[in-house]
Amino acid sequence: MSFDPDRVTTVTFDSYSTLVDVDAVEAALAAHPGVDAPEPISRTWRERSMQYTLVGNHTGTYEPFYEVNRDALEYALEAHGVEATEDEREEILSAYHELDVFDDVRGSIERLRRGGYDCYVLSNGNPEMLASMVEHAEIDDLLADTISADELETFKPDPDLYRHAAGRTGTPIEEIAHVSALWFDVQGASHAGMQGVWLDRNGTPWEPFGDEPELVCAGLEEVADRLGC
Repeated sequence: MSFDPDRVTTVTFDSYSTLVDVDAVEAALAAHPGVDAPEPISRTWRERSMQYTLVGNHTGTYEPFYEVNRDALEYALEAHGVEATEDEREEILSAYHELDVFDDVRGSIERLRRGGYDCYVLSNGNPEMLASMVEHAEIDDLLADTISADELETFKPDPDLYRHAAGRTGTPIEEIAHVSALWFDVQGASHAGMQGVWLDRNGTPWEPFGDEPELVCAGLEEVADRLGC
């Protein structure tokens, strides 16, 4: 299915990897004296975090996303042979409250707002995480609201979460474009009835599994372009 901008009245954004850079946690890892190579630990941390949410959806095991991240960090450090106290792990984990914001975020959302689009964040992050992210990104004045997986206690790509988001925005689901850097999030949004927009910041190949996105953009400015803003 091709992207139809004329159907879009509301834009939802994923948070992590879409608006803020999760790779920024490497600096927090590098500051720990036992870490020589932060990149593989960061990758394991992120992969385990995503795996825990997917398994949790199917086993009925729910923890707020910050707790999921805490568990995943503990595993990643141990898997890479890094010893850390609970306080040291908490210090690393706190980096999620001040992740680097991508340069195109505020300007692009401003364009969308001027173009008449309501903008929301739809994220696995629990409300406290989203509040700190929005404050750090300085986009609170541009967003209609944030929508957290914690409201349903289920994670992406559960279609109920996207339907819940449509209800929260008061928008027919087919009028929502969901923008995400995560392939499974894009597929989940499309499966639920939204138009899935994949934000491919790094020029990576699309997954051969499942449906293709309605739209692929290299950055948020291109999303605003395609919506005529």
